[in-house]
Amino acid sequence: MSDDAPDQADVPAASEAPLSDDAIRDALPDDLDAAGYVGPYLFPNNNRRRIPGIIYLVLAAGCLSLYLARRGQDPIIANAGFAWAAAGLAAFGTYSLVSGWNLEVDERDALVAAVAQVGFPVGHASAQMGWRGLLSKPTWRILLYSAEEPPDRRGLVLIDGLDGSVVEWFVEDNPEDWTELAAGSTG
Repeated sequence: MSDDAPDQADVPAASEAPLSDDAIRDALPDDLDAAGYVGPYLFPNNNRRRIPGIIYLVLAAGCLSLYLARRGQDPIIANAGFAWAAAGLAAFGTYSLVSGWNLEVDERDALVAAVAQVGFPVGHASAQMGWRGLLSKPTWRILLYSAEEPPDRRGLVLIDGLDGSVVEWFVEDNPEDWTELAAGSTG
C-alpha cells in the first residue's frame, strides 16, 4: 500500500451525505489556542531575525567562494550569477543582522509607560508589536480606554521597544456610542 493513499478512516463512505457548511469549522491547533493557557505570555524577541541573517551570510560566502574558485575553469559554473547571488544574500543577511534588535521592553513595561503618558485611569487596554523605520525598530502600540463604564476617553501610545520611551501619543474623548451596550448589560 502506498504512503500517499488516504487512510480508510479518513475517506467518507459513499452512503454518507457530504458535510454541510454549518458542520465545517476552522479551529486553531492546540499549541496556538490561548484559551486554555495559564501563566505569563512571553512575546518572541525580535533578535530572532539574526538567525536567518547568519544563514544568508554563510550562503553568500559559499556562492562567492564557488564563483572565485571556478572562475575561468568551468563555463557553466563560472558565471556572474554566483557573484550576484552572493551580493544579494550578503545584503539580505546584513539587513537581517542590523534589524535584529534585542527587545528590551515587554508589553507590561510598555503599558505602564503608556498609562503614565495619558494621564487618566485606564480600564481596558491592548498591546501590539509593530516596527518603525527602515531599520525596523520594535515599537509597542498601546490602545487604552479610560476606566469608566462606558469609557469617556481613549488613547493610542507608541512605546519604543528598545528603551521604553514614548515615541508618539494621542488622546481624545471617546467618540463611540456605547449606550445600547451599557443599557443591555444592566438589564
